[in-house]
Amino acid sequence: MLSVNTNTGAMVALQYLNQTQDQLADTQNAISTGLKVANAKDDGATYAIAQNMRSQVAGYGAVTDSLNRGMSTIDVALSAGQSISDLLVQMKSKALAASDKSLDTASRSAMDKDFIALRDQITTIVNNATFNGVNMVDGSTKKISALASADGANVITVSTRTLTLSSLGVSITIGTQTLAYNALASMDAAQKSVTASLAYLAAGAKKYSIQLGFTEKLSDTLTTGIGNLVDADMAKESALLTSLQTKQQLGVQALSIANQSPQIILSLFK
Repeated sequence: MLSVNTNTGAMVALQYLNQTQDQLADTQNAISTGLKVANAKDDGATYAIAQNMRSQVAGYGAVTDSLNRGMSTIDVALSAGQSISDLLVQMKSKALAASDKSLDTASRSAMDKDFIALRDQITTIVNNATFNGVNMVDGSTKKISALASADGANVITVSTRTLTLSSLGVSITIGTQTLAYNALASMDAAQKSVTASLAYLAAGAKKYSIQLGFTEKLSDTLTTGIGNLVDADMAKESALLTSLQTKQQLGVQALSIANQSPQIILSLFK
């Protein structure tokens, strides 16, 4: 039927052209953002899943930071312990030399001063072995904890070790031959204590390191999963863009042809 009031062909052509325009807008948005699901309007279910996974990734970021802080704190304690161990070796050497009965008083006194200087350096090291406000070797802290899960429910705890002069039993001097001789046993006991503390702290650092590696893998896996859900396939989008642009041009031509149909009516009245 020919009618000047109703142009069914034009309406159909316009409907399909509008659909093409909507698809073209979606494709252009995917190309500009790199995302096929940029917001909830694109795909509510997928967007919700992706947001939940993004939340977990952010949580694992906090876990990573916590583990790194814990490792750094232990590393400082380990460095302090190793320095103290070196000092104990030097102190034992001084004590051994001072225990020689044939040593004169002046020489023994000089060695005693050196011994005290080394001994006091232990205190300096202990007092300065602080990271992020935490000291693991001065007895001020019982333990440190680091996050182990994104929900904060799990933590990894490492107890501290006290390496002060009093705890090691080396608040001593070697001013006499007897004091020097007795100091040797104290040096050996202190060295064993420091070595055991270093072994324990190293094991704690290893726990943090293992958990950190696992956390990073989890985070990477989640990030990859988010990409699979929401990232646009740019090659596919490029091909689709070309197709839709062609459909758009054809739709415009179809609408133009449909709009010319009513003019045929004029020929009937010539």
